[in-house]
Amino acid sequence: MRTGRMVAPAAGRLAAARDVLAGLRTLREPAPPSLAGRVMAQLGPVDSVDSYSRMQTPLWPLLVAWGRDGITAVGRADDPAAFEAEYRSRTGRPVRLVREVPDRLTRAVEKRMRGESVPGLRVDLSGLNEFQRRVLAKTMEIPHGEVRPYAWIAEQIGHPRAQRAVGTALARNPVPFVIPCHRVVRSDGRIGRYGAGGSQSKRAVLQSEGVDPDELERLAQAGIRYIGSDTTRIACFPTCRNARRITAAHRVPFRSARDVTGAGFRACRSCRPFPTAQAA
Repeated sequence: MRTGRMVAPAAGRLAAARDVLAGLRTLREPAPPSLAGRVMAQLGPVDSVDSYSRMQTPLWPLLVAWGRDGITAVGRADDPAAFEAEYRSRTGRPVRLVREVPDRLTRAVEKRMRGESVPGLRVDLSGLNEFQRRVLAKTMEIPHGEVRPYAWIAEQIGHPRAQRAVGTALARNPVPFVIPCHRVVRSDGRIGRYGAGGSQSKRAVLQSEGVDPDELERLAQAGIRYIGSDTTRIACFPTCRNARRITAAHRVPFRSARDVTGAGFRACRSCRPFPTAQAA
């Protein structure tokens, strides 16, 4: 994930925009009101003016915003006014509605929603502190169709006791779907909430990725945190791609990391369910 990019000099881009808009004003027939917005969107962001537009997805319509340093915000299209207000509050910059999201950004968001990597993806996380950035960067590593608990994020970034702070950072994620905060669940294994949409929205997103929320809740209620294979002697998080390959006859449930190592199993190297020190 990159948080910046090379751009043409702002003065040159501003001059180009002014020339085009000046030309539009000389037309004998008035240009459609949306034309200026489309021109500006194609030229890209100029100075401090950021743009946003509506984008249709298989789940629900989204609002996607972008600026000179890449994608700046993603949100549900339920309340554009609230989206603009939150944007100004977080970034200190205005954002204007244009006709459509540029094709390259539409493709990037669609790929991220499908779990695909997007090399060189530019995401602007200005307004977030270093801890929040580290949380979101680690969240980017969670594979499509898998989940990890808050405790895993905290442990992986070197702050094992900061589970609540991790939850707060994820709640402030400005680019959901691009950074998949929906793939982080409560440390007891339950689904938990997902922004303003609550648990039902989170369940819908996870189901679209092939996760069974009901099974996750069942395992959480039973206190099962890991699933092992009695053939490989490896234990994983339940949604790990390796755990999904274990047939029912060879699945071994575990309630804790200590139970895993006590039974002679070891942690999966793919999902890294717990550090060695935690199992001691």
